[in-house]
Amino acid sequence: MPAAQARSTHPLSAASHKGTAQLERRFDLPDEAATLAFGARFAQALHAVRQTQNNERFAGLQVQLSGDLGAGKTTLVRATLRALGHEGRVRSPTYTLVEPYSLDTESGPLDVYHFDLYRFADPAEWADAGFREYFDRGAVCLVEWPQQAGGLLGVPDLEFALEIEGEGRVLIARAFSNTGKTCLERC
Repeated sequence: MPAAQARSTHPLSAASHKGTAQLERRFDLPDEAATLAFGARFAQALHAVRQTQNNERFAGLQVQLSGDLGAGKTTLVRATLRALGHEGRVRSPTYTLVEPYSLDTESGPLDVYHFDLYRFADPAEWADAGFREYFDRGAVCLVEWPQQAGGLLGVPDLEFALEIEGEGRVLIARAFSNTGKTCLERC
């Protein structure tokens, strides 16, 4: 699937972070199969990044997913988890706030945490929930509705902004770290 450089007017744009995107790409996702395929490519990119780090400990990856209800955030997370080898049910963490996954991947053990902050009414709830420790474990943290935490999440490695366009979706992906850039280059 070809990808092209693009600019987005999505409300969660690169300017909302205290950083400049190192790489930005647009992916047209005309149907669910295209979203599933992107999730599989992203999982393969994660494997590759972890394998190229040789003996260095994987520092983790924060991916913020934004978009309206029904834009495909959870579908993309499910596709990524399946491609990473998770065979069980993938629940939306709308009520639990976080769903943990411990995976045995081709690049070794990997913890993935899927957050859904939709129900947060105040950024202080993020701090009160004690989620910061999840981000310091060398895990992949996939965060839906990151704007609900205000600026407390910091600058992500990757930002996936999904928009509904006709019957399909458009994904604007931005990398804010070297690891995020390497992943995005491989998608």
